[in-house]
Amino acid sequence: MEELIKKANVLVEALPYIRAFAGKTVVLKYGGKAMIDPALKEGFATDVVLMKYVGLNPVVVHGGGPQIDQMLKRLAIEPKFRQGVRVTDEATMEIVEMVLGGTINKEIASLISRHGAKAVGLSGKDGGLIQAKPFTKAEWAKKLGADLSGWGEDEDYGLVGDVQAVDSSILKNLQSSNAIPVIAPMGVGKDGRTYNINADLVAGAIAGALLAEKLVILTDVKGIKDEDGKLVSTLA
Repeated sequence: MEELIKKANVLVEALPYIRAFAGKTVVLKYGGKAMIDPALKEGFATDVVLMKYVGLNPVVVHGGGPQIDQMLKRLAIEPKFRQGVRVTDEATMEIVEMVLGGTINKEIASLISRHGAKAVGLSGKDGGLIQAKPFTKAEWAKKLGADLSGWGEDEDYGLVGDVQAVDSSILKNLQSSNAIPVIAPMGVGKDGRTYNINADLVAGAIAGALLAEKLVILTDVKGIKDEDGKLVSTLA
């Protein structure tokens, strides 16, 4: 009974926000420890369902780095990173697609559905949802000011991509059928190859394509920091 009272009080406090965001799209980037801890996984699913019940239109984009690393090590493939980006060769891409687009994606969609909402799992490859382009070391340096000293001429990220375009009609069709899209972050390039894309980039691109009211990023770090290492509370 005490727990029910607490939830009721939270809903009363949230009423002004529920009214303000009714019918609006909110993109949730789901990652970090919340994807591993059983209690946090359950909590995330119930929160997503609650958002749907009170009139919001949640869209979930998920990561899966730790689970990918576990599978790679199980198959005796050592994970490789450069400047914090996973180097993705053909063999690694097969595992990324299997883990992200298969195991994790379906587990999240199933968990949300089990809590009472209709969730549909898909990857950026499905229906041409995400058109990708190669994410080169030069582009990484330009975007984030990465230090490329010590890199060889032939060193790059492999099948790591960035978002070229998003076909938002696929997601809007799912929303019109009262479904919650759950998206694995990968896409297909013009060359027909599958690219592994950072989930934050995918979430941001989808939020932009859907003109989402909010982009919420669940992460293990305290937040977004500026060049001086200070937390940034808002982004324009």
